[in-house]
Amino acid sequence: MNPQNARSMPDADAEGSIGDPECGDAMTFYLKVTDGKISDISYLVFGCCAAIATSSATSVLAKGKSLEEAMAITEDDVVNELDGLPESKVHCSLLGISALRCAIRNYCQKSNTKFKEETK
Repeated sequence: MNPQNARSMPDADAEGSIGDPECGDAMTFYLKVTDGKISDISYLVFGCCAAIATSSATSVLAKGKSLEEAMAITEDDVVNELDGLPESKVHCSLLGISALRCAIRNYCQKSNTKFKEETK
């Protein structure tokens, strides 16, 4: 009901985009990273209400976390943050997580940062 962090970020340190041709949802996550932590995060999303909600929840969960902690955010974490989703919309939570992970990988490539990826 109250999406957070929905905006473009022209001066982002990294960005990651993902889309699902089956449902038409597409999103891009933008990151600012300071001392190995996500200091700012935003996203743009084209899709259903669930795609908007899961993008918002993913951004809230990731903000302030280290890159490793953000990479470990799971579908269950996002669904729990939203107090549940209809089963037919759970795939939307994967899109947000995938776009976030894509942005983190983009940051790591640009900054030559390495860490052990631990995804659940």
